[in-house]
Amino acid sequence: MDSSPAGSSDPGIVGGLGGLDGLGALGDLDALTDLDARIAGCRACPRLVAWREEVARTRRAAFADQTYWGRPVPGYGPADASLLIVGLAPAAHGGNRTGRMFTGDRSGDVLYAALHDVGLASRGTSVSADDGLELYGVRVTSPVHCAPPANKPTPGERDTCRPWLVRELELLRPTLRAVIVLGAFGWQAAMPAFAAAGWTVPRPRPVFAHGARVSLGAQDGPAAGSVELFGCFHVSQRNTFTGRLTPAMLRDVLRTAAGAAGLTTRPYDG
Repeated sequence: MDSSPAGSSDPGIVGGLGGLDGLGALGDLDALTDLDARIAGCRACPRLVAWREEVARTRRAAFADQTYWGRPVPGYGPADASLLIVGLAPAAHGGNRTGRMFTGDRSGDVLYAALHDVGLASRGTSVSADDGLELYGVRVTSPVHCAPPANKPTPGERDTCRPWLVRELELLRPTLRAVIVLGAFGWQAAMPAFAAAGWTVPRPRPVFAHGARVSLGAQDGPAAGSVELFGCFHVSQRNTFTGRLTPAMLRDVLRTAAGAAGLTTRPYDG
């Protein structure tokens, strides 16, 4: 991953999301890598740019000796993933610091521990972009790629960021069979992205709930492949510290979605 200092985004992308049509064939590894690089250079939302870079300059005392990523955080995981996990946005001192989704914060501690418990990750911790973590058939992304103030993107920022998620879904479509959406914000943001990427979203739109399951058929017919959509409470500290989302609940959703995606999981022996 690019280790450029905070704020040094690609000048060719400043101000918008241009260039999405030139990324190459769907499912091509280089195309997804190119998309990730373009995401990391986006400066389309002034409020988010100012916040992420201010956090990277001032830093938290515990990380004062570290160089923050301070840029949009692209998705992480293999280009042929059959299971996608969609969150909300990077954490100010998590992904915005490390440059990788759900890495370096307590939400990520919960998520990657559960992925490892069921056999979908090589390790149960995620502390830095170079820690050797591998995901097996799973990719992690979010509908907003910049850390927002108070963890709350505006509807306008969500909509501005949507083309990146749409393109990511298009590139994953040849192998994607199941998606877990963490929380109501991600659920609402993902529905129009699925429609734009070629799946049929039911009307009225399905309501978010933990354990919800919705089948999204392909707009161009069954041969193109459907995707199973699962709702799960977000792995936020608010949910995990209060017991609203327990590790067992998260493992259950991961195991069910992995089965729908054709991935093999292992029993939890903790």
